[in-house]
Amino acid sequence: MTTMTASHLIPRWSGALWSGALGICAIIAVIRPAEADPRAVVELFTSQGCSSCPPADQIIGDLSKDPSVIALSMPIDYWDYLGWKDTLADSRFSARQRAYSRMRGDREVYTPQVVVNGSTHVIGSDRAGIENAIGKTDKGNGVMSVPVTMSLSGKQINVSVAASKEPTVSHGEVWICSIAKSVPIAITRGENRGQQVTYHNVVRNLLKVGDWTGRPESWTVPIENLTRDGVDGAVVYVQDGSRERPGPMLGAAYTSLH
Repeated sequence: MTTMTASHLIPRWSGALWSGALGICAIIAVIRPAEADPRAVVELFTSQGCSSCPPADQIIGDLSKDPSVIALSMPIDYWDYLGWKDTLADSRFSARQRAYSRMRGDREVYTPQVVVNGSTHVIGSDRAGIENAIGKTDKGNGVMSVPVTMSLSGKQINVSVAASKEPTVSHGEVWICSIAKSVPIAITRGENRGQQVTYHNVVRNLLKVGDWTGRPESWTVPIENLTRDGVDGAVVYVQDGSRERPGPMLGAAYTSLH
């Protein structure tokens, strides 16, 4: 198996990207507002079949406790052939990781890989590198400059994106993720055989809410569009570019669903 700096390289093959459809309902009274204005969105591309990944999974667990950081685990599926099929993996996350690589113009796609604010990639087990990347991208060129709020009301989530504060930031796609905050997995085969690894803020579904055009906009999302076993939180992010060509993160918010 090929490795690079203690990380797994991805086979270079294309995968289908996806789209999510969801209903838009009438906005009703807002309760329980979510935290707003974090400084970073940190995405970890990880695998239960990757022996280098458990330290990175722990770092995401630590970052998930920091209210100024939205840390997400996105388990990929391209190492399933190594002897253990990742029980949380989703081919959509593998496609997202490759899309980031195309946007950067490199072939740096591996596990564990962290992408910070949609622009900078770091080895997922490099805690200092992740913190350094957060510092470098924070508020740079409109990154994480758009206030985003999310709140629960009955069986709906209300999402609001404020007007742009930067003249160069005028468009973004709005996506909502359902997450499971803590998922312990006993791995019985493959490189991590005999280990129990806990995965943090695991994305379990990802749906496009709409397009933001630089002006204040709001949407409502039925919670039933997000729920599945183990889901207990939600994250909304606004990202420049598109699903196929993801750019910098412009803003994000998190809320617990319980």
